[in-house]
Amino acid sequence: MDEPPAKGPEVATASSRDEGLLEAMVAYQRGDTEAFGTLYAVLRGALTGYLRVLARDAAVADDLLQETFLQIHRARHTFQPPRPVRPWVYAIARNVFLMQRRAAYRRGRHETIADETMPDVPVPPEVESLGDRESVRNALAKLPEGRREPLVLHHVLGMSFKEVGAVLGISEGAAKVRAHRALAELREAMGVAGDRV
Repeated sequence: MDEPPAKGPEVATASSRDEGLLEAMVAYQRGDTEAFGTLYAVLRGALTGYLRVLARDAAVADDLLQETFLQIHRARHTFQPPRPVRPWVYAIARNVFLMQRRAAYRRGRHETIADETMPDVPVPPEVESLGDRESVRNALAKLPEGRREPLVLHHVLGMSFKEVGAVLGISEGAAKVRAHRALAELREAMGVAGDRV
């Protein structure tokens, strides 16, 4: 039940794909361990990409992915159907990342990660027109995290602004503004004019 990543407007939105996830999540809450396998298979790929964008290190992202699924298991009773599964899962992943970052800070491990370690994430059509993949990847790596994250969640992972807001703990309007500003900054960094989102 592995799904290909969204590449354009013709692909179903994350919200429409959430129906099967909802069924799997409810089954998992009831004790169906096979349903966890379904959740893992469907969410693993895009969630790994998201965590790589946050962590900017593939090995750290893999560790965060495992911790995310552990937290999903521990918190499964807190999921409230019929709410969509993806925003709930991505909020858990984001919190796992933030906890890891705070722990590293407390331990005094301030490691600077070079821009070339930015993972190769799929480039959406809205961004692809800005330049070649390498240029877009480098410009994306230079965006502040607070702008990069909404851009990736909406334009790369295909979440609605309402879902992005749920993941980030902000309003739908704030999510839209942040993604719009990030796209404008990306265009500016790449020397491309335009104000279409």
